[in-house]
Amino acid sequence: MILPLSLGFMGRFGRSAPLRAFDADLRALDLHPNLVPEAVKLAALRILMEKTGGREPISARRRAAVELLAYCMLGADPFARANGIVLTEDIESRIDAALDDETGNDAKLILLALHANVIQPSVVERFRLEAESG
Repeated sequence: MILPLSLGFMGRFGRSAPLRAFDADLRALDLHPNLVPEAVKLAALRILMEKTGGREPISARRRAAVELLAYCMLGADPFARANGIVLTEDIESRIDAALDDETGNDAKLILLALHANVIQPSVVERFRLEAESG
């Protein structure tokens, strides 16, 4: 079963619950949802849904994904000012771990940010990130 992620039928029913929750998580991390391309949100949710058989991801997993994307998009200093040093250091540890295990969700989300060109250059430089094409 594939959960519909985009707008309701003909725009009549509004945004899906997973997208509304994703937007709320972005706001909670001081990143306005309009700054995140809709395609990035949809792709991130699809990455999370791969492990749930198409069902909506639990809120903790969704929140963790949004934290990683927000860090990538804001950069270390703005993210730390808005969300604290403890969460910032946790995200940085997750990025380090994702570089060692390129098959996990965190690695996929980082790669998504790279390919969508929404990642801060300071994050790319700090972690020496690069996306292989081909």
